[in-house]
Amino acid sequence: MDGYEQAILAGAAVGLVALGWFWKAWRVFFPVVGAVALLGVNLYHGDLSRGQSAFWLKYLLSSQSAIMWMCTLFYLATLVYWMGLLSRSELLGRMGSGLTWSAAVLGFAGLFVRWYESYLIGSDIGHVPVSNLYEVFILFCLITALMYLYYEAKFAARQMGAFVLLVISAAVGFILWYTFDRQAHEIRPLIPALQSWWMKIHVSLPTLSAMARSLWRRCWGLPSCWCSRAT
Repeated sequence: MDGYEQAILAGAAVGLVALGWFWKAWRVFFPVVGAVALLGVNLYHGDLSRGQSAFWLKYLLSSQSAIMWMCTLFYLATLVYWMGLLSRSELLGRMGSGLTWSAAVLGFAGLFVRWYESYLIGSDIGHVPVSNLYEVFILFCLITALMYLYYEAKFAARQMGAFVLLVISAAVGFILWYTFDRQAHEIRPLIPALQSWWMKIHVSLPTLSAMARSLWRRCWGLPSCWCSRAT
């Protein structure tokens, strides 16, 4: 690794530790993501073709399978959150939170496995999975979900999940269209303009900004009558 990569790795490690320090749920969430991702990586045994033959890879732990499960769980979470909001059911609200956490686990694990898969294709093809629109939309869904889950726990605002998950579901709809219509899930070599680490930073920061703005508008831009009705 060159100096930039080492600096980014060190910064990421500090950031993850700090996040775990301030958010207790992260201390469980990130190790679970790591365990699921490592299980998927281990099942490949260095052979990308196992993704179509090994049962657990084909149906759950390959990058594309995990991401499709993420999409399914986000849609289910949206439905359950709305059912809980309309029926004022605390149980359904907790189920919506659980489905959102599960979707985030599989989504992040899918991205990590996708990173590994890109290197199985070729060392010159491998790249961090934040380099195209497909990967960025997945990241948008995941970090928006995590930001919401943090505020849900901090402010006891579970009723807002129905509205935040609508934004995520819209992004999931684009991911599905982009996957099946444009085959965007296929890992391809990066064009030279995208092979810089500065491009990863450039992509990630605006994405984080968009997530925060979207969450703010959904959680605090709603009429107060909605909040009172939800509670």
